[in-house]
Amino acid sequence: MDEMKKSYMDYAMSVIVSRALPDVRDGLKPVHRRILYAMSELNFTHDKQHRKSARIVGEVMGKYHPHGDSSIYGALVRFAQDFSMRYPLIDGHGNFGSIDGDGAAAMRYTEARMARLSGELLRDIDKETVDFTPNFDESEKEPVVLPSRFPNLLINGSNGIAVGMATSIPPHNLGEIIDGVIKLIDDPESDVYDIMECVKGPDFPTGAEIMGVEGIKRAYRTGRGRVILRSKSEIEEMKNGKSRIIITEIPYQVNKSKMIEGIAELVKNKRIEGITDLRDESNRNGIRIVIELRKDINPNIMINQLYKNSQLQISYSIIMLALHDGEPKVMNIKEMLDAYLEHQKVVERRRVIYDLKKAKDRAHILEGLRIAIDNIDEIIRIIRSSYSNAELKLIEKFDLSEIQAKAIVDMRLRRLQGLEREKIENEYSELLKLIDYLNELLANEQLLLDIIKEDLLRIKKAYGDERRTEISINPDEIDYEDLIDEDEVIITLTHAGYIKRVSTGEYVSQKRGGRGKTGLSTREEDFVKEIYTTSTHDYLLFFTNFGKVYRLKAYMIPDGSRISKGTAIINLLPLESEEKVNAVVPVKNFEEGYLTLCTKYGVIKKTAVSQFDTSRKSGLIAINLKENDQLISVKRTTGDNDLIVITTKGKSIRFHENDVRAMGRTATGVRAINLTGADYVIDMEVVKDHAKLLVVSEFGYGKRTLLKEYRQQTRGGKGIITYNLNSKTGNLIGALVVEDSDDLMIINDSGVLIRIKVADISVTGRITSGVRVMRVDENTKLVSLAKLEEHDDEDDEITVVENTSSEAIVEVEEIEEVEDLEKIKNLEEIDSNESDSEDN
Repeated sequence: MDEMKKSYMDYAMSVIVSRALPDVRDGLKPVHRRILYAMSELNFTHDKQHRKSARIVGEVMGKYHPHGDSSIYGALVRFAQDFSMRYPLIDGHGNFGSIDGDGAAAMRYTEARMARLSGELLRDIDKETVDFTPNFDESEKEPVVLPSRFPNLLINGSNGIAVGMATSIPPHNLGEIIDGVIKLIDDPESDVYDIMECVKGPDFPTGAEIMGVEGIKRAYRTGRGRVILRSKSEIEEMKNGKSRIIITEIPYQVNKSKMIEGIAELVKNKRIEGITDLRDESNRNGIRIVIELRKDINPNIMINQLYKNSQLQISYSIIMLALHDGEPKVMNIKEMLDAYLEHQKVVERRRVIYDLKKAKDRAHILEGLRIAIDNIDEIIRIIRSSYSNAELKLIEKFDLSEIQAKAIVDMRLRRLQGLEREKIENEYSELLKLIDYLNELLANEQLLLDIIKEDLLRIKKAYGDERRTEISINPDEIDYEDLIDEDEVIITLTHAGYIKRVSTGEYVSQKRGGRGKTGLSTREEDFVKEIYTTSTHDYLLFFTNFGKVYRLKAYMIPDGSRISKGTAIINLLPLESEEKVNAVVPVKNFEEGYLTLCTKYGVIKKTAVSQFDTSRKSGLIAINLKENDQLISVKRTTGDNDLIVITTKGKSIRFHENDVRAMGRTATGVRAINLTGADYVIDMEVVKDHAKLLVVSEFGYGKRTLLKEYRQQTRGGKGIITYNLNSKTGNLIGALVVEDSDDLMIINDSGVLIRIKVADISVTGRITSGVRVMRVDENTKLVSLAKLEEHDDEDDEITVVENTSSEAIVEVEEIEEVEDLEKIKNLEEIDSNESDSEDN
């Protein structure tokens, strides 16, 4: 067992280090490095003619990589494919495969040479800039790493599967990556976000679009991430009225032929309907896939279906794993660029040391030649008279070194006689300056960095190109809230399901009894159902008659004018058939408190608001409804509130919310009020100290009543009377707990809206009918009301939009006092009897 463990670990490390993972310094795996080094040694450079690929493969396999010709040729082929490599390192001649998945021709048929850019990977390798190691049989030497004068790992990317780990580094734009390295040179304290100002994101050879930047940021920050890569498409109108979709760029590493087959299969299986023709018109000038559609098909909807169901859109995983100091490591983009920059410092320093040694050696020889010029006749005589020991005699006579003496003796007599003092002195002087400069480079790292920077800028200028992959906005990632000013708004919802957002400033405060402004332009069969006030930055929880809840930010509701119809709410929420929004609750946060829900038939439930801090496109269950019941009211409570429930027949019940235990989001609830006959609940309100209960009837009458007149009862009883109904008032349509400083918004089923001050509505007892708050025409009724926390005192004049030929009427029309005192006594007696017979 121990032997198996040891052997497997040796195998795993061999795969990791010697086969599957690239080195962070030059971005190459061993086979790639050996191919480029072998071609350099064979002098198959970009300025030479192409040579048979078989010759290259044989050289690599015979000297450096004894692992089979197919793996070597496969690596060589990929280096030559412009759809695989962002910047190909091999210039191939012949069939090197295609984006349709066609394989390359046999190596005996294809030819190759190094690409011009590859020379930058190997430049200065002959100046001892990198270490060499013996090959597999120790008959040759091979480089451990290439000098790599540009950051190849990020520019061309890398993919590989080792043992227990994998790497997937996307290609990038050469200019952007070089700008990132220069950013580090100029400011070593730069962080990942500073680098991302230069490096916008991956840049794939096949172009396409990256949707959003969150995946890019995560990958650059942590070394792991995922981006959505989408084909580039455009829609063209055809002469016969039909449309067609043209695909011009596809995602990286997607087989074009198989992608088209996949789309055809979707059409065949009727998973996508409406495509009449699908053909590939690609040629050497680029990709062109044509998808023709039926006349009745919306091309925008079709392309979104194709993105969802085909490889026109893919998810590309990023794993920035590479060998660093001989060990596999996941690095962020700054760590990778730091490692590359450290490698360049080493390479450049070793180059300077090499050049310095060469300069000193040459200067030493020139010093000997200067002595020879001063004593040319004697030196010629010694050389002529001593063929075997001339070097020794020169050393003894002129105190020369062996190297200097040998250089003089090895020179032809003609050259020796023709030595020019001025030429040698000039060369010697220049060498001394060079030696001083090189010594200064070694002593000052900043000068070394300046040389690296200058060289990178030269490479950028010579090989840089425009970005191919666009980075588009992903709507799911946009934080629109940062772009929206916080403002108080009115959300208006109609019976037919039209919703809009309007600033409260659109409405002018009026005196009670006015006719109001036109607040909405509706269809004949539609009328306004609900109005709410909130902030643009608050959440809106939409509770439906099905007992479900949906969540949106208020600013996500389309803005409208005071008289516009609004947007169908079904365009914002995925409502089912017959499902309608019956309650909307603005929520600023989900940290504390409860949401208390009440149904039409008197069921109440309390649930912690934190259970609603989630979003699901299909909606969440808010309450489990009994058959035929509906959710009609939802309020946010603290756990220590009194609640009051009001019915359309003028009954009410007040109780503490502790009578309703907290339940789960999907629970059913308990009884709030015991209803009789055709009565049903119209609203549930939270009781506030020093506030009053305002009720409004369908024919425009209303009143305020002190809440202290509503004694606390036990949940589940029949309640007490809160309003004196008669034929003139009609049934109650709404109730609110209000303060004197509040404004009231009231709307009728014709879409006419009025804003009045709550203080203008009389305060009367429970068993009264109140005053007229809004005049209604024949065959119209009030349908909804809402309060505004503040009102505008600047304009107390009545503004009449409709019937402008009539004079505005300010009328306080008190309901006739009840003359029959016996009637009052009867009402109070009924009230008392019903409250004593509560159903617990």
